[in-house]
Amino acid sequence: MAVLLGLLPAALAGLALLAALLAPPFLWDDLVAFVTMARWALRCRRRFARSPPETLLDVFLLHARRRPRQPLLLFQDELYTYEDVDLRSNRAARALQRRLGLSPGATVAVFLPNSPTYLWTWLALAKLGCAMACVNTNARGRALRHALEAAGATQVLASPELRVAVEEVLPDLQRSGIHVFYLSPSSPTPGVPALLPDIEAAPADPLPAQHRAGITATSKAMYIYTSGTTGLPKAAVVTELKLMMVASLACMCGLRRDDVVYTTLPLYHSAGLLVGLGGCLNIGATCVLRSKFSASQFWADCRRYNVTVIQYVGELMRYLCNTPPRPDDREHGVRMALGNGMRAEVWKEFLRRFGPVSIREFYGATEGNAGLINYTGKVGAVGRANVFLKFFTPFELIKYDVATDKPVRDERGLCIPLGPGETGLLVVKITRHAPFHGYAGDARKTEQKVLRDVLAKGDAFFNSGDLLLMDRQGFLYFQDRVGDTFRWKGENVATTEVEATLAAVGFIQEVNVYGVAVPGCEGRCGMAAVRLKDGATFDGDTLYAFTRDTLPSYAAPRFVRVQDALEITGTFKQSKNNLVREGFDPQLVRDPLFFRDDSRRSYVPLTPDTFAAIQDMRLSL
Repeated sequence: MAVLLGLLPAALAGLALLAALLAPPFLWDDLVAFVTMARWALRCRRRFARSPPETLLDVFLLHARRRPRQPLLLFQDELYTYEDVDLRSNRAARALQRRLGLSPGATVAVFLPNSPTYLWTWLALAKLGCAMACVNTNARGRALRHALEAAGATQVLASPELRVAVEEVLPDLQRSGIHVFYLSPSSPTPGVPALLPDIEAAPADPLPAQHRAGITATSKAMYIYTSGTTGLPKAAVVTELKLMMVASLACMCGLRRDDVVYTTLPLYHSAGLLVGLGGCLNIGATCVLRSKFSASQFWADCRRYNVTVIQYVGELMRYLCNTPPRPDDREHGVRMALGNGMRAEVWKEFLRRFGPVSIREFYGATEGNAGLINYTGKVGAVGRANVFLKFFTPFELIKYDVATDKPVRDERGLCIPLGPGETGLLVVKITRHAPFHGYAGDARKTEQKVLRDVLAKGDAFFNSGDLLLMDRQGFLYFQDRVGDTFRWKGENVATTEVEATLAAVGFIQEVNVYGVAVPGCEGRCGMAAVRLKDGATFDGDTLYAFTRDTLPSYAAPRFVRVQDALEITGTFKQSKNNLVREGFDPQLVRDPLFFRDDSRRSYVPLTPDTFAAIQDMRLSL
């Protein structure tokens, strides 16, 4: 018997090895990821099952009590501990309550750049039981007024750095009964009081718990706006439970308490505020915040602050890879990069140049009811069709017609699921565990994101608006946004694929591809806005030869616009609206324009005569 017992561990180890050898590829990765994500999800739900519920604010307060001297925020030469931020937010809450007359359930708009003020303002409002509307600092005029109206905010906390934007809409806001305050020592704008003196004079005593007595898992914690690449920004509702879940994403990816997270992303979006800063509040880590991204200072900052985790969006990583090589490129302590939108070629170049950093690419939308995480490090993938996770959060890739901008349905009126190797629209089932809260003040926009009768009559799915592809191993790859795919010559053209191809042209630094309307032609014709590398000149012969060899004829842009800088949003997404509207009219566009001339096998300057011939349908495209 003793001999048999002695052999048991070896036998179990052998069975485990055999099971591993016989298991499908990545099964164990899927299982480990499922257990990790399920554990954090259950932890979030258990926190809200308590009486009273334990919110992210309560988690922060627990860290502040247990480790008051732990650094929470590093900004330039300033250091703020958990205790510092707790006391500062107490003062701010008391001053805001007294000056603004805030009551639980009110919504206050925050119009601030990246700074420590953003953090203690957020926590101050949470301590008062108020929701925060995170207004994009690039919002101006009508978009700014719309953002405040959508969230129902009657109070705005702003920075004098945004004085021009504030003063532009101030008369309209005052007529609407919206009050604006600067979180600064003094005010440069008549009619806008400065609150910092009141905050500094206020007591730092903890706020009474009664302010948050009515908070539940479904209470509105904040509003985060879509980037506004198309139309006016929409205010996505973030509940207290969703706030906690998103703040757990970094922990699901491996964030530890001893990590130092570096973010240059804007705090008015969920990646910087909830994943980065919120992830630190959740686990008790340290966040290094920078006001704006700087490619030249990025790695110097990482070394200066002993950064171990960086946040990114795809364009940010490309900017880093485009900087001149340095001998100290690999001299840093970064172990993990957390973000989304990185193309495969940039991913490979980043690892080659900056060393073996663990890349944790994720996919999700602020308003979405679920997301994906690439937990295996598969280059280019945004996640996996994890069989365990899919059981609890069902999603599908369904057939989509980009020409009609609608899902394709069968004779029963149901959508058509796609298999490996096919590009389809990602939809996620709306359930009790994966709810969709929509947008504040816009029931129509909310309903437009709900797709009904997808797999069965009466079901409802969240429409991501994104086209993804799944390979035979179950990895998912982002292909395009629905609005960014256009049809030309009877073919679908994915702008991101064309952009990735053109990025390899020697004299092109940046490229933005979009479709423009052409008289007498069905669909939209391809056009590319490009920024040239420093000191480079546009070479039409080279570009023509390159596109002829690398792109199908229908995908090669017929028009090229050379710009000094490409317009991007605060989260580095390329803006296309203005480009599409201006088209290729030489009378309207002041930038150099080029036309793909097949007879000359070159991209040649687009003259008024050529434009007129296209408009009159005398020149065939």
